[in-house]
Amino acid sequence: MNKNAKNIAAGACRTGVTAIFSLILLGCNFAPSYEQPEGMVPTALRSGAASEPAAEAAEPDLAWVATLDWVQDERLRQVLALALTHNRDLRVALEHVERARAQYGIARADLLPSLSAQLEGRRSRNAADLSGGDSRVSEQVSANIGLASYEIDLWGRVRNLKDAAWQQFLQEEANRRNVQITLVAEVANAWLNLAADQERLQLAQQTLQARAKSHDLTQRMWELGAASGLTRAQSQSSLHSAQGDVARYSVQLERSRNALQLLLGVPLPAALQPTPGALLQDVALLQDVPAQLPSSVLLQRPDVQAAEHALRAQNAQIGVARAAFFPSISLTASVGSGSTELDGLFTGPNRTWSFVPLLKLPIFSGGRLRAGVEVAQANQRAAVAQYEKAVQTAFREVADVLADRAQWQARLDAQNAVVASTAQVQQLSQARFEAGADDYLVVLDAQRSLYAAQQGLIDLRLAEQQNRITLWKVLGGARRAPEEG
Repeated sequence: MNKNAKNIAAGACRTGVTAIFSLILLGCNFAPSYEQPEGMVPTALRSGAASEPAAEAAEPDLAWVATLDWVQDERLRQVLALALTHNRDLRVALEHVERARAQYGIARADLLPSLSAQLEGRRSRNAADLSGGDSRVSEQVSANIGLASYEIDLWGRVRNLKDAAWQQFLQEEANRRNVQITLVAEVANAWLNLAADQERLQLAQQTLQARAKSHDLTQRMWELGAASGLTRAQSQSSLHSAQGDVARYSVQLERSRNALQLLLGVPLPAALQPTPGALLQDVALLQDVPAQLPSSVLLQRPDVQAAEHALRAQNAQIGVARAAFFPSISLTASVGSGSTELDGLFTGPNRTWSFVPLLKLPIFSGGRLRAGVEVAQANQRAAVAQYEKAVQTAFREVADVLADRAQWQARLDAQNAVVASTAQVQQLSQARFEAGADDYLVVLDAQRSLYAAQQGLIDLRLAEQQNRITLWKVLGGARRAPEEG
């Protein structure tokens, strides 16, 4: 076999190996296999029944809940721990923080040169020339290591991009804390709503029992001729109204439970549900807020801090836009070796190197660069307005809550007195009706007044407890105002 035939055979062998290796690489896929999330819905939907408990639930983390010393009810503390462990909005906020952290890592890496290694093999066949010469097969193997287009940051463009990415990371972290504080307040309010609905349902059931007894008495009186048909019809109407309230509050109780479970991310365990009468307890303590609240408290709110970090990021973007007016210098360099034979690739005479500095100077861009600066400045001014609005909103929210809580005890005392007096009126009117001194319409009016007063007391207790929770939220999760010193 001649030399040319050997070369052709060797080339064919290498080509076959390369083709096999390429086919192997084509079979690789680094994307993770998709798996549909499971266990998010019960096996069956049941009307009027609570959802099934989850088969497996992560152990709740009580570390952060332990700092919530204003939460007095132990069941509510455990419910908050479940929400902080399973809530999907909080999980999304955490992933946004991780994404911003990774983006900052990318921006920071641009400050350093990026090195890469390259191994290249080339094989080509030239056609025969017109003089009758044979075609030739040429081979070239090269190995290089170097950096490509590394920008020398003379005007701070890359540094400003890094600073903007860092402020965006801090903004996402502040947003995460804001989601966490908002979640705690929403879960606590939803748990109290569930407790209030339980008390409303219990009151409606008690009212139904009382009106059923009253209707039985009216029915016997009508049968004996001591009551008119109108009185009997009025008693029936009152009874049916109570039955409708029981059905309505039963549905409302399930809806409140579903709303709480959505916030938790898992079904609510039966042991952690509020018991009737929970609103009579101090579920949340009022905070001690001084008459002159220092503004530093509100400036520490996560939403205000997020707005400030967004403003800082836009300031950095102005520096990026301004740097585009100045010349940029980038470097491309490599060192390596090249040879026509693989075994001679790293011998001395085959070494190669290259150094390519590039200076780029903007001359005419049709106003693009100036427009870029104007866009960055407009974004910065908008961020200033958003920050100012966040501060103003914080002050308004705190002022509203403090205004509401000023007369809570007086309002509760007054409503308790209303309930006591209307209960007495109802008892007296019922006695006078049974004695034949009053018409049944007076009894109905007294029943409605007592029922409305009792419902109003539940609503007022709920609002008072929610005011305590809202106060904690609008202060940015602070237990009390920090002392100035």
